Amino acid sequence: MLWAVALPAQSVGNSLPAWQQGYLDIHFIQTGYGDAALLVFPDGTSLQVDAGGGAPAGTWRGVDAKPDASRPAGEWLARYAKRVLPKGGEAVIDYAYLTHLHDDHMASYPELAKHVRIKKIIDRGWPDYEYPVEAREDSTASDYIQFVKDGVAAGKFTAEKLKPGRRDQITLQRDAKAFSNFEVRNIAANGEVWTGVAENTRRHFPENYRQLPRESWPNENQCSAAIRISYGAFDFFTGGDMPGTPKPWAPAWHDIETPVAKAVGPVEVAAVNHHGNRDAANSFFVSALRPKVWVMQVWSSDHPGHDVLERLLAKQLYPDDRLVLATGMAQSNREVIGAMIDQLASADGHIVVRVQPGGAKYEAIVLDASDESMRVKQVFGPFESR
Repeated sequence: MLWAVALPAQSVGNSLPAWQQGYLDIHFIQTGYGDAALLVFPDGTSLQVDAGGGAPAGTWRGVDAKPDASRPAGEWLARYAKRVLPKGGEAVIDYAYLTHLHDDHMASYPELAKHVRIKKIIDRGWPDYEYPVEAREDSTASDYIQFVKDGVAAGKFTAEKLKPGRRDQITLQRDAKAFSNFEVRNIAANGEVWTGVAENTRRHFPENYRQLPRESWPNENQCSAAIRISYGAFDFFTGGDMPGTPKPWAPAWHDIETPVAKAVGPVEVAAVNHHGNRDAANSFFVSALRPKVWVMQVWSSDHPGHDVLERLLAKQLYPDDRLVLATGMAQSNREVIGAMIDQLASADGHIVVRVQPGGAKYEAIVLDASDESMRVKQVFGPFESR
């Protein structure tokens, strides 16, 4: 195996040292406009997970745009990518992966693609975007769908639908043989969930759901795609906006988190589903994944729900110490939730998880999002993977 040169230590006040071969970097990028994460795999393969845009940055509901509002969020994401992607040649995103078709996850992809070359798009709906629910409920979804279809037709990139259960759809593109202990496992999409055995999956939505009242049909969040990334003993989970706490009058199968958690099992780091909204992070999900680090991609006054934060912090659900980090906590939510916000290890900034070669150890690093300096604000770890 090709081991990386040891990186300089991440030190508060200095810029984040550049990625080196052998490391896995997970960047949660704060723009104020929604979810966006950029991953650099051990061989340099890159994966963009969502690229949010639209409101409410700069509005009464949200936080300020970061670094500022002088550029669209997609351009800021592109500039961030060019800073952290491997040196040499043009900046390339090998995989642009979309969890589901809501603007706070997808609206910046067209702008991002103007500045950084994207090789392949993977989402839950290509090519018809009709199952299990038609993904044209607003103009933003239609714009995204047209963007993908136009890009494929023009030969700019290829597109695929995420296939739950598979581990050969998102793969290392530069030196897979050197990192045989790395994989991306597709967990769920459109209500189809991996069982945890081979590539077997199970349909979670009932076959006759269209015979039910329209309000009981699966919604876009419930169709969210989810993946688990493993590197040696290190595991990371991200699941878009999938819910785990259905409304009291809703059918039990609206809970997607529980079957997903059964398949995923314990991880080191997890992105909190649905920005920590009240329908996410149910008790079983929290206790089954029990990560050392929870990352909340928050930017609005309803992120997170008070009860969700209680579950993330509750040692009754799992006894281990844990960190809860947030990208951009709104002042209004600080005032409503109160002192519990003080239990967060960080509430503002880009969040970087840096996994050491082989996956045995990792750190969580908070960067200043107010400019493009990549200045380190806090460092947690290193922690040992289980």
